[in-house]
Amino acid sequence: MDETPEPSENVGVPVDLGQDRPHSARMYDYYLGGKTNYRVDREAAQAVIRRFPAMPMLARVNRAFMRRAVRFLVAECRITQFLDVGSGVPAAPNLHEIAQAQEPSSRVAYVDTDPIVLAYADSLLTSSREGRTACLAADLTEPAAVFAALEKDGCLDLARPVGLSLHAVLHFVTDAQDPYAVVDGLLARLAPGSYLSVSHCTGDFAAEPWREVMDLYRGWGTPTQVRSRAAVLRFFDGLELVDPGLVVAHRWRPEPVGGPGLVGGPELVADAHASLYAGVARKL
Repeated sequence: MDETPEPSENVGVPVDLGQDRPHSARMYDYYLGGKTNYRVDREAAQAVIRRFPAMPMLARVNRAFMRRAVRFLVAECRITQFLDVGSGVPAAPNLHEIAQAQEPSSRVAYVDTDPIVLAYADSLLTSSREGRTACLAADLTEPAAVFAALEKDGCLDLARPVGLSLHAVLHFVTDAQDPYAVVDGLLARLAPGSYLSVSHCTGDFAAEPWREVMDLYRGWGTPTQVRSRAAVLRFFDGLELVDPGLVVAHRWRPEPVGGPGLVGGPELVADAHASLYAGVARKL
């Protein structure tokens, strides 16, 4: 019998969880070793892994970067508000848990338009007593809708700096959707002193496998576009990149640690296996 994850009880209307077709968020959960996925997702994920065997490593590298970036923003940049757009299926530790472990008063707004993500939102709402979290429905490609949802909810004070997290999501925004205008539209509403944190898949190190992976995702109805380092760097135009700049994700301020969801220092991971650029930059 197939295992089926239980959706949140706080959802008031029926949603189509797409149990009959692969879904990128549940596939990513599978890459991470999670349980919020169905047989169709696991079979699709295995097809991807046959083309690019390092995909589970990439997913762990991405999660490890997110943890380091959030800790850096809280501890060194004094950022206590985060806007996580395209947050995906919850996976512990979630962004708010990392931020609130550093500063309990941190506030985090998760934004996603995917009913699958919203159906499992309860675990994103377990804030510390001093802080707050919210899970809002809005589309990454419509910045005005994102900020309308934020203003209605009131979780974040947009007059103060915010950490904008766009982790492993922009490669699902094609050039036809003008991803640079999308990012500019999000940044435009944030106060000076805010930060942008991005991770983005690339085919720079393994072009042919990534062409095959993109073809698979597109065949399942998920627009996908990996980008070169130069193309990812454009997302940071007009911002001040913090050291070490835009690098392969496992090389961004690495820590010599290991464990569930983590990877060791850069000497333990090949760039081709990571295939993910990452950077953090300050809005002036």
